Amino acid sequence: MPDARAAALELLGAVLDRGIPLDTVLGHSAALGKLEPRDRAFARLLITTVLRRRGQIDAALDEKLSRPLKKHQTQVRNALRLGVAQLAFLDTPAHAAVDGSVNLVRHSGRAGMTGLVNAVLRTIDREGAAALSETPEAEQRNAPKWLRQSWQDAYGAETATAIMAAHRADPPLDFTLAANAAPQEWAPRLDADILPTGTLRRRAGGIVSELDGYDAGAWWVQDAAAALPARLFGDLNGRGAIDLCAAPGGKTAQLAAAGATVTALDISAERLRLVSQNMERLGLSAETINADASAFTPGAPADAILLDAPCSSTGTIRRHPDIAWLKTPDDVRAAAEIQARLLRAAVSMLAPGGTLVYAVCSLQAEEGPAQIDALLADTGDVARAPISLDELPGLSGLSPAAITEAGDVRTLPCHFADAGGLDGFYIARLNRLL
Repeated sequence: MPDARAAALELLGAVLDRGIPLDTVLGHSAALGKLEPRDRAFARLLITTVLRRRGQIDAALDEKLSRPLKKHQTQVRNALRLGVAQLAFLDTPAHAAVDGSVNLVRHSGRAGMTGLVNAVLRTIDREGAAALSETPEAEQRNAPKWLRQSWQDAYGAETATAIMAAHRADPPLDFTLAANAAPQEWAPRLDADILPTGTLRRRAGGIVSELDGYDAGAWWVQDAAAALPARLFGDLNGRGAIDLCAAPGGKTAQLAAAGATVTALDISAERLRLVSQNMERLGLSAETINADASAFTPGAPADAILLDAPCSSTGTIRRHPDIAWLKTPDDVRAAAEIQARLLRAAVSMLAPGGTLVYAVCSLQAEEGPAQIDALLADTGDVARAPISLDELPGLSGLSPAAITEAGDVRTLPCHFADAGGLDGFYIARLNRLL
């Protein structure tokens, strides 16, 4: 019979040992598909808990292992990680957590290691939370050192710690409402709260396609921070807008709902189909073009261009905890090179007096303000158009402030912490000079 722990072990190995993104392994796992919904949810919870708490879990294991496990014993370490996650963070009965990991090792061809697994997990269980050193210093281990240091350099030690704390919890489900949907009506129908930014937030989660209003196109799933860039163009009614790197289409929908004539580009034909499907469900329209945005020339310059550029996605670790362990500084540098090309291409598509909004769901300075500073230093064709709290009043009162001194937007996972946090976004607005 399919087993949730066995499926979790298989998928965890795919992520941590073979570097496959978590969304990919979850979407293509035959083992996961054979599980009952409850067991499938448990397997997913096991994996995400290990990824969110990997630093603490590994520190506890390293303390109890008399000698390090060898490289070919990764399945043993992953089985141990799953056991510790259950003992320390999921309130699983000790016998079930320990026996489950022992059985995983036995059936993975490492029967000779079962005694070690049993002894280590029972020791950790006996010593309780103290074995995991539940201190702020221990929790700092839950992201690689290079990533922690980059956040400390950019935001200060206190804010970096708050960012990491926000990453430990499962994020809620956020909705952007269609133009004719009233928040006061849909909040109770979706069992959701209304955030200061206007986004609806559902804590309970659930299967999206089964929620009230899905088939009717009353809303679409979109993090509250991701909903901000498309709001920064002013009146779009009757104006031409290009959404570069558009998939899966949330921002395309916002632009179309605001009355713009939208062209949606994406380099991936498969992902572009998602845009078309989402627009059809929502009763909205946009021209879709499968193209590389860095080499695209529109038929006429656009009044409004939204560039939500490919990035390291470190601002979405609360939703995708594998990113912390799969991304490297080289990935950030590679993304920054792509962003620079896309920004300059976007400027060339912009009509005189037109507006370009640049956004990335990254916490890395190289992908945010450094990109805009470099662009402004290289060209006199555009100027920064500072964003004010009057335009986004829902961001007032946040600490650190969500509007930077330069007039850009910087949301952080620790913003709205009591309500479940935000994705980390950097957003800048530029105007094409006449």
